Amino acid sequence: MILCRPPDMVTDAADASDHEGAARAIAAGLARSHTKEKPGYWLHTGGTGILCYKDSANDFATLGQWTDEQYDDLAGVEKVVNLPDEAFHRNVDKIVLKAGTKNKDVVKTVIVCPPTIYGQSCHVTLCEWVNADYVGTGRGPVSGRGRQVYEMGKLILSKSLIPVIGQGKARWNNVHIEDLSDLYLLLLEGAMAQDSNNDIWGSHGYMFAENGEHVWSDLANMMSQEAEQQGLIKNAKVGALSKDAALDQAGFEAVSWGLNSRAKAKRAREFLGWKPHRASLEQTVPEIVRQESRLLTKS
Repeated sequence: MILCRPPDMVTDAADASDHEGAARAIAAGLARSHTKEKPGYWLHTGGTGILCYKDSANDFATLGQWTDEQYDDLAGVEKVVNLPDEAFHRNVDKIVLKAGTKNKDVVKTVIVCPPTIYGQSCHVTLCEWVNADYVGTGRGPVSGRGRQVYEMGKLILSKSLIPVIGQGKARWNNVHIEDLSDLYLLLLEGAMAQDSNNDIWGSHGYMFAENGEHVWSDLANMMSQEAEQQGLIKNAKVGALSKDAALDQAGFEAVSWGLNSRAKAKRAREFLGWKPHRASLEQTVPEIVRQESRLLTKS
């Protein structure tokens, strides 16, 4: 029989945001194998799809509508940790939050909530697999390509179609993968030092990870213009898409181009000194277009 020492830190990523069984197992394991003197740390990856619950209600009746609503993980953290049960990812978030409050001296939890992630391979090993379904060109074994922005680029290049979902005014935050990996590194360093700051872990342990915001239809136009400048397409046409048409064109990623997900990442900046500074999404558009063109050429 092989006896394994229980981990002092657990970091889950990507699809773990919707896996109740994994979350319950991690919560139970950390609580059973740690003590107040030597707590276990859990860095859980959620996602800002949780903020889309109003747009997804009533069969996406408000698809593409403008909203001024914006969530705040510092002054507005109580609202963030008590979002409605119907919100995407909320079922798993509740398990993590309960683990970090019911057993707060034994299990230290934090939920990192990234928005649209873009950018190429990063210099921190962890980010090779953190949120693997969303990263850009990565070095890890799981995924080397993102979803939302990259699928938009693929659609524009393959069909010369500029997607406008619903009213075309929805907005979403974004972050560069290397800036996101910096945040995980700061949290891991805190866990290694057995930091117990209640502003980082536990009932208020919820951190958005944004460093910018885009309007989906504006981004689609920008990517189309870039594709034309690179000589990859000509005379792209605007396509106004309903939910069903968006699903048909590019799957659920296309529907997300009509949803609002807006937040301010104040907690990580305030308590961890997080300073995102990589190239903006807009600055990265030429790289994304070139990458998607190469992939289409190979397929």
